[in-house]
Amino acid sequence: MAQSVNSTAVENDHSKPIDDLYEELETSEQGLETDDARGRLERYGPNEIEAEEGVSPWRILLEQYTSALIWVLIVAAAVMAVVGHTIDAAVIGGIVVFITLFGFVQDYRAEQSIAALEELSTTHALVRRDGQKVEIDARNVVPGDVIFVESGDIVPADARIVEESNVRVDEAALTGESAGVSKEGGTVDAATSLAERTNMLYKDTVVERGSGTAVVVGTGAETEIGNIASALEAAEDRETPFQTEMDRLGKIIAAGVVGIVAVIAITELAVGETPPLQVFLTAVGVAVSAVPEGLPAVVTLSLALGARRMAEKNALVRRLPIVEALGSVDVICTDKTGTLTEEEMTVQRIVAGRETYEVTGTGYDTDGEFRRNGESVDSERVAEILRCGMLCNNVDIGTREADGETDPSERTYLGDPTEIALFVAAQKAGFDHEELDEAYPRIGEVDFTSARKRMTTLHRTPDGDGNGAGGGDGDENGETIAYMKGAPETVLERCRRELVDGELVELTDDRRAELEAKTEAFAEDALRVMGFAYRPDAPREATEALETDMVFLGLQGMLDPPRPEVPGAIDACLSAGINIVMITGDNAVTARAVGEEIGLRSTRVVTGPELEELGDEELADIVDDVDIFARTSPDHKTRILQMLQKKGHTVAMTGDGVNDAPAVKNADVGVAMGIRGTDVTEQASDIVLLDDNFATIRDAVHGGRRIFDNVRKFVNYLLSGNGGEVTMIFTGSMAGLGLVITPIQILWINVVTDGAPALSMGVDPAADDIMERDPRPRDEGVITTRIVTSIVGIALFMTVCLLPLFTLNFTGRVIPGYDLTGSLFGWEPAYEPSRELAQTMVFTGFVVMEIVRIQAVRLRYGLGIFSNRWLVLAVVVAIALHLLVLYTPTGQLLFDVEPLGVVHWAQIAVSAGVFATLMAVFVKVQDHYFDRY
Repeated sequence: MAQSVNSTAVENDHSKPIDDLYEELETSEQGLETDDARGRLERYGPNEIEAEEGVSPWRILLEQYTSALIWVLIVAAAVMAVVGHTIDAAVIGGIVVFITLFGFVQDYRAEQSIAALEELSTTHALVRRDGQKVEIDARNVVPGDVIFVESGDIVPADARIVEESNVRVDEAALTGESAGVSKEGGTVDAATSLAERTNMLYKDTVVERGSGTAVVVGTGAETEIGNIASALEAAEDRETPFQTEMDRLGKIIAAGVVGIVAVIAITELAVGETPPLQVFLTAVGVAVSAVPEGLPAVVTLSLALGARRMAEKNALVRRLPIVEALGSVDVICTDKTGTLTEEEMTVQRIVAGRETYEVTGTGYDTDGEFRRNGESVDSERVAEILRCGMLCNNVDIGTREADGETDPSERTYLGDPTEIALFVAAQKAGFDHEELDEAYPRIGEVDFTSARKRMTTLHRTPDGDGNGAGGGDGDENGETIAYMKGAPETVLERCRRELVDGELVELTDDRRAELEAKTEAFAEDALRVMGFAYRPDAPREATEALETDMVFLGLQGMLDPPRPEVPGAIDACLSAGINIVMITGDNAVTARAVGEEIGLRSTRVVTGPELEELGDEELADIVDDVDIFARTSPDHKTRILQMLQKKGHTVAMTGDGVNDAPAVKNADVGVAMGIRGTDVTEQASDIVLLDDNFATIRDAVHGGRRIFDNVRKFVNYLLSGNGGEVTMIFTGSMAGLGLVITPIQILWINVVTDGAPALSMGVDPAADDIMERDPRPRDEGVITTRIVTSIVGIALFMTVCLLPLFTLNFTGRVIPGYDLTGSLFGWEPAYEPSRELAQTMVFTGFVVMEIVRIQAVRLRYGLGIFSNRWLVLAVVVAIALHLLVLYTPTGQLLFDVEPLGVVHWAQIAVSAGVFATLMAVFVKVQDHYFDRY
């Protein structure tokens, strides 16, 4: 490591006495002052390892030329140049450059958008600043900071352990060793290898269990993990399913172009009446008309914009490909606490000394009183159980940093909501946590795990009698006392006696049955129940061995009310064909009570022990009918997930703890909690809920369905238009009419008059019934059978409506070779027909029909003409640009068009009206044979 603190690292930091280390770092156990920390941040820079640079802009630009469709256009421009049509070649070449630059801009913006989204999800660190605990952005951690870590945290920087309680750290990212490393304070020899430095914490390693305090010795690139940063940052880019499908479609189109061109060339050259030059021009026209030039860029930008909108609604999409899976989700497996509920638990009932007490007050308000049978009582009656709840507790009171500043008046509770509820209940009785910690200093802890379902802390007693009464300074040689809290059944099974009116009495089987009944009664009222016990004269070693011969203190029942918006969100998901499965560690009765209150489909409950007894076939038989899994462990989550997926469901899984990460990572849509979730789970997820709210999952599914609908709309719009152009050119060629529209005119339509409206469709509002449909089958792509029929049908209708416009203005007859002139009514045109005029009519007719078709595509989704102001603006701009082409000398020269008069516009209007009628009838026919979308 570096030689000096000025390099943000300290040499041999593991071998120096802690006081020497404090001196070298110019800090103390009280941490840094805010001004000092700010100065160090300026000196050392942010605590981050400089990431590998994103995709190079040059690489993004060159990737625009990897598309087969682009090369079709390049070849077309080359052919035009060879045959002497230099203006056409120049225009095609210019539009190719425009297309690639447009794609570059969109891809570059998408990269920037993704980077910005990642910035929204930041890692935090708990540090001591100005003598108080403060939660800050981990990038602002500096050498000399005193940090606090606990189970589930990612270590924010290299640090030397000062104090620890049963800490074990996963250092696989640094050392390659899969087994966790137990940590302890003290010093180790200077020559000790990195993997054996048990007194050190290293950046980006994961705390598996326990808690501790450490002083930061290295940040940013000067950390040990910085030496292997390149390996940690390597990540393969993944194309979205849409991009994959579009790439495959592009290759199909390119192959189709070659096939159609070959058929036209062979046919016309075989007949021998068409000059070779005309054959080349027709081939170029077909090639240009078949290419949906702006499609990949529009897809990418639509996904990025959609992800940004979802982030604004507190759903941070970390991986764009997840958008497709969101539209297919048909099961959401969700936690209860904090996701379905408020996560501000309040103790409402206490059982102590064989009496039941009510506790007033809500949330984290410390004003409240204790009542029995409706009358206020002295808090001394519940003092012992409340003292246990505050001491056997890892809650801290601190401040939260905002915009780099801390406000001492904005104090907040830092810790688990259940522990905060116990903490607040004790405060209502007048307990002060600082005074209590000083009187009963903690000397050890047996930490809570999902398997143990309990936590025990070991303390010195203030008066040496080991019974938890009295006050004063803890005697280092005095008695010790252990306090336990946990699931009532796990606490009761370790107790032989109960504290009643200051006396220890035997805990009989009848009394155990009474307590079990009381626990169940509390749970039926949706209260989460915890049991409490203590052990006087406890052993001095904080191991599971001390968790015997405990004295039962009582129960505390706390309520975490459902969030008010959750029942509506549940109902919306059920209406959308999405089943909700609650997976919770609470007992079955509490879980069922909450499930009934929020409106789950059914309230069939399976507990963790029951789940373990079920074989895979048995679980498969019932998993679709179970809405609640109670008393579960993280391993149960993974098994439930795998069974649902095996049965063909697309599953979204929420999680917050380290052990939830496998289930979250393997889910079709992994959802992490952004507030209470651990960094590990966030990194394993596809979506991070910035507010930990189930309603946000509903909004994310809604947003995903909206994005998918919009992509499907503009894909339909672009491809059906290109299909019409190909069919029109092919039919005109086979009919001996030559080129009915020029390549540069087609490019103008595809890039300008089609591109802006298609892009605007990407921000279309959601259909009214978007959350009333069943989830989309997971194997259903963007292009369905209905869209294929739309492409074919619209192509034919365009040809039927535009071909007469061409023949009428080219030959003066609707049907060449027949004496039916002017129109079906024998009207003679008052102008001179010409190929240029006829091509202009087809050119303009395509633009008008594209605009008509936009609304036809959107009406299927119940969207009105003015429901998307950006689309209205895009259409107005497209029309204005086309008029500039028709009525300006430059436009006429570049695109070889003639200005149109009133008679011409009338013909186009009639043709567009016929086209709109045919489409309306066709949509009705499609509605009969296909699903709506």
